[in-house]
Amino acid sequence: MFLCIGRLLPCQADNYDVVVYGGGSSGVCAAVQSARLGARTLLVEPTPWLGGMLTAAGVSAVDGNYRLPSGMWGDFKEALQKHYGSAEALKTGWVSNVMFEPQIGDSIFKSWVKAEKDLVYLHGYTLCAVKRLSEGWRLTFNDGKKKISVTACYAIDASELGDLAAMARLHYRLGMDSRAETGEKEAPEQGNDIIQDLTYCAILKASSHARLLPRPKNYDSKEFRNCCLHADNDSTTRQKLWPAGMMISYGKLPNGLYMVNWPIHGNDYYLNDVCESPAKRKKLEEEAKQKTLRFIYYMQHELGADTLALANIYPTPDHLPLIPYYRESRRFYGIVTFNINDLRMPYKKADRPLYRTSVAVGDYPVDQHHYAYPHRDLPDMNLLAVPSFGLPLGTLLPDKEDRLLLAEKSISVTNIVNGATRLQPVSMQIGQVAGTVAAMAVKDHCSPRTLSVRSIQAQLLKEGLYLLPYLDVDKHSPLFLPLQRIGATGLLRGEGRHVDWQNQTWINADSLLTREDLVCFKDVYPQFIPPKDGDRFISFTEFLSILQSLSPKRLNVTLSEAQAVLQSFGVPVVESSNTLTRAQAAVLLDQFLHPFERIDVDLYGNFIVR
Repeated sequence: MFLCIGRLLPCQADNYDVVVYGGGSSGVCAAVQSARLGARTLLVEPTPWLGGMLTAAGVSAVDGNYRLPSGMWGDFKEALQKHYGSAEALKTGWVSNVMFEPQIGDSIFKSWVKAEKDLVYLHGYTLCAVKRLSEGWRLTFNDGKKKISVTACYAIDASELGDLAAMARLHYRLGMDSRAETGEKEAPEQGNDIIQDLTYCAILKASSHARLLPRPKNYDSKEFRNCCLHADNDSTTRQKLWPAGMMISYGKLPNGLYMVNWPIHGNDYYLNDVCESPAKRKKLEEEAKQKTLRFIYYMQHELGADTLALANIYPTPDHLPLIPYYRESRRFYGIVTFNINDLRMPYKKADRPLYRTSVAVGDYPVDQHHYAYPHRDLPDMNLLAVPSFGLPLGTLLPDKEDRLLLAEKSISVTNIVNGATRLQPVSMQIGQVAGTVAAMAVKDHCSPRTLSVRSIQAQLLKEGLYLLPYLDVDKHSPLFLPLQRIGATGLLRGEGRHVDWQNQTWINADSLLTREDLVCFKDVYPQFIPPKDGDRFISFTEFLSILQSLSPKRLNVTLSEAQAVLQSFGVPVVESSNTLTRAQAAVLLDQFLHPFERIDVDLYGNFIVR
């Protein structure tokens, strides 16, 4: 079936500017953004639901970015708050601050799609053939009864496992990278094809009476003896165990629902079916389903949770979700491959300042699930101490194909970094960025890789996305845009922190500008000579003199002009001899020198001299 907005979808070939394959949260954001920017867009999803891991897979508990409401992720969070009445109403379980019923997420995504006149939504179809044309693609989809072929100038792979890009014969990584290949000390010495565990989640509903599952085939209570604190625990587990009630409330959703997505000897399941056909995957994933059913039976019979049973939410015979929760996909080679060293030390590589090309932000830890893997000889790459991060644009652009964009979990990152970029808020931003780039390429009749990085970032800022993950100035502040722009130039740099398990970055907007801060100016303006004498802090008049020296036209900024600009941004007006905050300095740099707009960068973050 299909939902067509604006025009009918014929059974013969039809032409689109952009085709997005995969209606997960990343694909929805890609398609909606592409259509909003005027590109004729087709969104194709094999299942009848939109939202992927957030809805169709039953993982309706968002991980991270609670204080970074970037782009459509922020819009989605606001839609949930409006539906349930408040932000507090989403804090029903302890695994997340944003929890909701999966069908509500599906309805929000469908409302977004329905609102776009340039967007056609086709569901129930699977990609079966891809052909590269001289100026785009011919894509063929099959619903089991008939085939539909369409052409597109650009394609976006937002599928769960990178199926479109694989059919287009793009080369990829799968599993753990070797230390020699990525330079990551945490990576194994030898690469392998081991991916993260998947999970066939379940949504349970509380009732007033017992509703017991039939005993599953091959059930053995010992399989789950270490899922929580219990009399049957033994010494084979290395994880912290929680009481049964805590384990169950971990995934508590609104309105008496419970998400079952428990990694500690629960329903995680090791299975690498990424490169199999959809039919073969479905058969193999039945094993993961059976483990989840055994786990629910254990909860009912051994933990006393006999009033919790499968909710009638999904249009499936067994009431389990439409798809498994995949934590890992094919990762395609991009113009840039983002590794943990880039993420951990964004300012350390002078020849690779990727932070200047950032287009999306994330703050979740590196979360690697290997509890269900049958062997225990894997390196510990979980919960590494890193700051929050900005994702480089070049990770979405394949290295050898200029008519396809990567989204969802298929971007060009290492296996370790995938543990942080795979989370839903980041995936949604990735989709929105891909849709933006595709639509801009359509409008300019060019390859995505030839678009100006700064023009892409400027458009993303208009859409409410963060370029860099500063916690101290949110997107509703008048200081947000100048600090994001100046941060992307590197004139002022953020400070990364790792607090407990939280990853943070601060621009320290209220801190006083120091002479040490000015050292970075030379990277942008080679002619600049940092002052060495005088006080540690920079005075207002001294900074105005610096502005004039950096301006190619020897700009004459008067004290009153600078004060008026600061006042227009709602920051305190300073007197000539007073010291300056970093926020005030950023506003003056941004408004008088315009370095973000005037000095573009390439996909590696190096300045382009014109």
